[in-house]
Amino acid sequence: MENAGEKLKLGCVVMAAGSASRFGSNKLHAAVDGRSLILRALDAVPAGACEQVVVVTQYDDIASLAKEFSFTAIWNSHPEYGVSNTIRLGLAALSDCGGVLFQVADQPLLRRESTAALVRFFREHPEQIVALGHGGVRGNPCIFPARFFPELLALRGDCGGSAVIRAHSEALLLYEVSARELMDADTPEAISAIRTSAAASRSPESAREK
Repeated sequence: MENAGEKLKLGCVVMAAGSASRFGSNKLHAAVDGRSLILRALDAVPAGACEQVVVVTQYDDIASLAKEFSFTAIWNSHPEYGVSNTIRLGLAALSDCGGVLFQVADQPLLRRESTAALVRFFREHPEQIVALGHGGVRGNPCIFPARFFPELLALRGDCGGSAVIRAHSEALLLYEVSARELMDADTPEAISAIRTSAAASRSPESAREK
């Protein structure tokens, strides 16, 4: 029996429009192992698994970088409206999709293999919200099927997809990954911890453990 999710058109929104007020500067240019957060985020997009990828941003250089990846840059002229505006802009460009992957841009240890696995997991459960998680705790990215698009479009202010997930907790399925992949760089202290984790993963001791 054919799985309906296999032929479902999937889009991806990379959310790169925030002003990073908690970080104190444009954190997307901060580097981990010599590569910026935004470059790592774009590298982690499972482009071959998504029919269309859009990058929503308020930054010219990030829009240019998105085009280098052959992604579509969507300009957010009102980042002060909050994350809900980024969601609306992304969904407007992907309205013909049966599901949309929302990927944040500040998880520098996220691997493309994990996002691709999440897409495969969604195609097995095309009516469910799926997300990466660890130990039963949800993280990002998340994929929403089209039946939740109206609620996502109705969000306002700095309110994101978590609000929709809380309203439909029974619809959420988690795909287990390592805790380090879910680490986000909200503050300078957080990115320092991420750099430490990245360095530890390259240590001889870590290599022997693997």
